[in-house]
Amino acid sequence: MMKKNVFSAIQPTGNLTIGHYIGILNNWLKLQNKFNCFYCIADLHSLTNISEKKNLRNNIFDILSIILAIGINPQKCIIFLQSSITEHIKLYWLLNCYTYVGELYRMTQFKDKINNSKNVNCGLLNYPVLMSADILLYKTSYVPIGYDQIQHIELTRKIAKRLNNLFSYNIFNIPNYILSNNCSKIMSLLNVDKKMSKSDINKNNVIFLLDNVNNIKLKIKNSITDSQFPPKIFFDIKNKPGISNLLNIISGIKNIPINILEKNFYNYSYNKFKNIVIKELNNFLISLQKRYFFFRKKEFFLRKILLNGKFKAKKYAKKNILNIFNFFNINYL
Repeated sequence: MMKKNVFSAIQPTGNLTIGHYIGILNNWLKLQNKFNCFYCIADLHSLTNISEKKNLRNNIFDILSIILAIGINPQKCIIFLQSSITEHIKLYWLLNCYTYVGELYRMTQFKDKINNSKNVNCGLLNYPVLMSADILLYKTSYVPIGYDQIQHIELTRKIAKRLNNLFSYNIFNIPNYILSNNCSKIMSLLNVDKKMSKSDINKNNVIFLLDNVNNIKLKIKNSITDSQFPPKIFFDIKNKPGISNLLNIISGIKNIPINILEKNFYNYSYNKFKNIVIKELNNFLISLQKRYFFFRKKEFFLRKILLNGKFKAKKYAKKNILNIFNFFNINYL
């Protein structure tokens, strides 16, 4: 039986957090042995953030080194740079012509950007259409996502169905999403009402993949718990969001189900439990960082991976865009 295609992308936007690993990259690691995986470094998407443009080249090599450090194998999957495959932009424009402005204005993430910024660029509005082009270009069956991306995938499905119905032919696969487990949404350490974000002004809210051991210890020690007495360790997002967040972190890096962790740590004091979190994070990140710095020094090797990925992805994308354009009587040379 032929393996189905998986597409997933990550932006090269600076220092990644433990949330990026648990919510995105850990899934890449699991899926690479089961599917034909197209893993994209989405540099075009990152251009919507003006501050990221200055260091884009370095960020691309940084994130590729992290991808390799966690065990993603370019012999098992296709790792490529989004901008190197021009078919993404061609399909993006075509899909723009069949996407309604009202649909884009209803995107929750776009509405959040409008509320929090005076100057919102058009790229942020059209971001979901480019995302749809990324996915549909590779006849994708599955897209691993977190909960905050469901709306974008639903739009992708709607656009694909719209065009399939227009031509009475299945031009596009209708992709399904694979939801990350409950570990996918790692929250801020000091404000558990918001998602952990690398752009957080208060860096004590965030565990970065390249944090040093002393920083991690202080951040976890100061993280929010609750006032239950005697203290109990169990998962309850509503009543124990801080403890639940720390359980999510351990579960994500150890691949141990939450219910097993609850049994192991139920009667631990909060201080003892935090020490366990610190130990597990340090063990995980020290090992990852060692591999990261090994790969990051080898820019020639990193370039070769992206060139090989470009060749493989281009071959697939060019064939598919030709078939798509034929329905629109567009010549593709």
